[in-house]
Amino acid sequence: MKLHTKILLGLLVGAVLGILANATLGGDHALVVALDTWLARPVGQVFLRLLFMVVMPLVFASIALGVTGIGDVRRVGRIGGKTLAYFLVTTALSTTLGLLLVYPIRPGSRITLQVRTELMEVYAGDAAAKLAPAKGGDFGIDTFVNIVTRNPIASAVELDMLGVIFFSLMFGAALTMIDRERAKPMIAWLEALNDVVIKIVDLAMKLAPYGVAGLIFGVTSRFGAVLLQPLSIYVGVVLGALLLHVLLTMSLIIRFGIGMSPVRFFSLVRASLVTAFSTSSSSATLPTNITVATERLRVPSRVAGFVLPLGATMCMNGTSLFEGITVIFLCQVFGVELTMGQMAVVMTMSVITAVGAAAVPGGSLPLLVGILAMFGVPGEAIAIVLGVDRILDMARTTVNVIGDLTATAFIARSEGVWTPEAVEAG
Repeated sequence: MKLHTKILLGLLVGAVLGILANATLGGDHALVVALDTWLARPVGQVFLRLLFMVVMPLVFASIALGVTGIGDVRRVGRIGGKTLAYFLVTTALSTTLGLLLVYPIRPGSRITLQVRTELMEVYAGDAAAKLAPAKGGDFGIDTFVNIVTRNPIASAVELDMLGVIFFSLMFGAALTMIDRERAKPMIAWLEALNDVVIKIVDLAMKLAPYGVAGLIFGVTSRFGAVLLQPLSIYVGVVLGALLLHVLLTMSLIIRFGIGMSPVRFFSLVRASLVTAFSTSSSSATLPTNITVATERLRVPSRVAGFVLPLGATMCMNGTSLFEGITVIFLCQVFGVELTMGQMAVVMTMSVITAVGAAAVPGGSLPLLVGILAMFGVPGEAIAIVLGVDRILDMARTTVNVIGDLTATAFIARSEGVWTPEAVEAG
């Protein structure tokens, strides 16, 4: 049985068992809590930790090798410019699409005061935990200045992906500027580091079906399906917008920008989509993405190794769309009417903060607080969406990963180093 099939089975088994446990015993039952605390959660967390353990060395090695593989620093600048432009344009398109759907449907106006109060009471503790890292968050020129890390090792320890990416770019560019003979040992070391990290990921993925089952069981056993009822319209708008972005925006790019049938493309990258959906993390999906891009799509490794790590942090189509819809939804819940100008601000802030969101499960939630505060909505309002966030996180991460992979193929074709025919030839 193929790995992605095992992961899907793990998802299904974990979800069904969790819902049954919630329906028959209740999420607070001692047996359900014990199963989650002593079995499901540890297995799920071990799986995620194994993946996160290698993210930083993988990002460093793959980006540095990507830059050195391209060779010419001027080409690095051109490819980097194309990549960033692609990320920003597609992210802005996804956010606009989300706002165009949520504004006329107005899901927030359908939430009653009683339901809102109950949700806030249930998730008050979780909301406080999410709010803690968000307090004092500033989104201004310092956000961009801080990309230039003072200490790359500290950035790696603090999971500052942008800082590590910047250092990796500089490291790879510097390698292309020194004498080739002097650079060879370091390039060989980077290649060995990359190979070792990929092997660790291969070992971790053997645990994936069990880890995924544990993660999903923890969510469904606690919340069941009850929260989907009062929030079903909101969830439907988010999922519908994500699906529309994939079927419309992304499919048009795949057809005309990449030159491939969307059905064929999605078939080739399904392993990445399953991993993204199950882990809710672009970072955890990065190793799978690199493998899929190089082995299934046949994109040159020097391009995939450069674009995909950047995409794991900066290509946040789904996250930006989710943030825009959620801000409008919560404003509607609290009776805050936004003008068209304020809607434009929501879209802009959603794009900017999505780029800075941590590529981990729930990484965008703290950033929502900063946007909500701009419109007089209490930060604690995120408690209302916490119950369904895991489902939406899985979906939006999948869309983020689609953006990463389409960007890789698009950039490779624009550079003349890849064509759709290379897939069939391989």
